[in-house]
Amino acid sequence: MDVMYAIQVRRSIRAYKSTPVEEEKLSKVLEAARLSPSARNLQEWKFIVVKNEIKREQLTKASLGQNFVGQAPIILAACGKEPESIMECGQHRYTVDLSIAMSFMVLEAVEQGLGTCWLGRFDEKRVKEILDIPHEVRVVAMTPLGYSDENPAQRPRKSIHQIVSYDGWS
Repeated sequence: MDVMYAIQVRRSIRAYKSTPVEEEKLSKVLEAARLSPSARNLQEWKFIVVKNEIKREQLTKASLGQNFVGQAPIILAACGKEPESIMECGQHRYTVDLSIAMSFMVLEAVEQGLGTCWLGRFDEKRVKEILDIPHEVRVVAMTPLGYSDENPAQRPRKSIHQIVSYDGWS
């Protein structure tokens, strides 16, 4: 896989075909998360694969008007098991670790010809109820996973000069 190519062609997909995702492809997406780095390699996470149609419909409603979520044959939920743990830099470990893992999964999905859309807009309490997630666990992100039924154009990006400085803030 050419990683830069995957980064360039990745899009947030908001229309999915009903075509089932092959288990081999799903396994590769999940393996990308398993292999991703985490603080002190603790891997204090759990990824919930939702295929059940009723639960996908419920998660769609919990996604606050994002009706495309349930079109995909799979929804992945990324959960942090140790939300109180803070790294020395002051960041919550679970949000950083799961952001890395989700990024790895999204890029592997591209490699497998699948679409995703990183969701941060959902009712976490409702998601936890639907998926029987313990109270102390945090749901960091979700994504539909499936075959795209659209080909959106790349959204504008700032120039490298607008987002990078050297040897200090300038």
